[in-house]
Amino acid sequence: MMQNTALMPGSRWKDPAFWMLAPATLFILLVFVYPFVDGLILSFRPMNGGGALANYITFFTDPHLWKTIGTTMSLALPATLINVGIAVPLAYRLRHKTRYQKIATTIMTIPLTLGTVLIAQGMLSYFGPNGWFSQLVQALHLYDGPVRLTHNYWGVLISLVISGFPFVFLLVLSYITGIDPGLPRAAATLGANPYRQFRHIIFPLLLPGLAMSFCLSFVQAFSVFPSAVLLGSPAGPTRVISIAAYEAAFENYDYSMASAIAMIMGVVQLGVVVVVLGARRLAYRGPVTGGKG
Repeated sequence: MMQNTALMPGSRWKDPAFWMLAPATLFILLVFVYPFVDGLILSFRPMNGGGALANYITFFTDPHLWKTIGTTMSLALPATLINVGIAVPLAYRLRHKTRYQKIATTIMTIPLTLGTVLIAQGMLSYFGPNGWFSQLVQALHLYDGPVRLTHNYWGVLISLVISGFPFVFLLVLSYITGIDPGLPRAAATLGANPYRQFRHIIFPLLLPGLAMSFCLSFVQAFSVFPSAVLLGSPAGPTRVISIAAYEAAFENYDYSMASAIAMIMGVVQLGVVVVVLGARRLAYRGPVTGGKG
């Protein structure tokens, strides 16, 4: 009778997989778990006393603080919807391996390498009141006076779309190219037009990846900070929750309050992610994942 060596004492130390998994587990504990637990504990230790929940009570009773949740949501959700809404038809169009797909993926890597700060600087130069876009609109007599697309809500939204769209597009493209191309061809032989092929075959197979792309894009947009400072109005309509956490930590030197705001920020993001993934499960019908190659 063969013995299960995995259950024998000391066998785990001889398993190469254990030594490969241990550094990764230690890295996750040190980089993610420990900072989260430390910040969570710190949030229940208010600098000025008043009980363990004093920071959270202060946040939800101060309109200057709790309104930042709605402000951030009003930026993150539209930016995510715009990015996903544009990425899906474009990725579907470029799902076949052609030179156009290579050109598109190469172009999309440029905003990813530039980063949000350089994108913000470019927008200040080109989309500011004296930028080329404003001058072109005035030259065509489409609008009287300078067009203000910076230092307001629209500047931050445009920046989130520019910086987040390539990330979403590449994710959606990777998912949609993994779908077996023989499935829509088989549907075409049965008389399904391109719309029905996408609706009944491509979209159900794409839905799990689309939900993950939405969640990752939303989390990235919800944590907006550089764009809100450089292109928005940090003391006005674009005072997002990350700015509130920054002010608490580095202007008021209240790291406990900053940790509490960060925890609230994480809970809001987690709530949206849970809703999206739950909605994906409600929309799931049948074993559609079998078509991915």
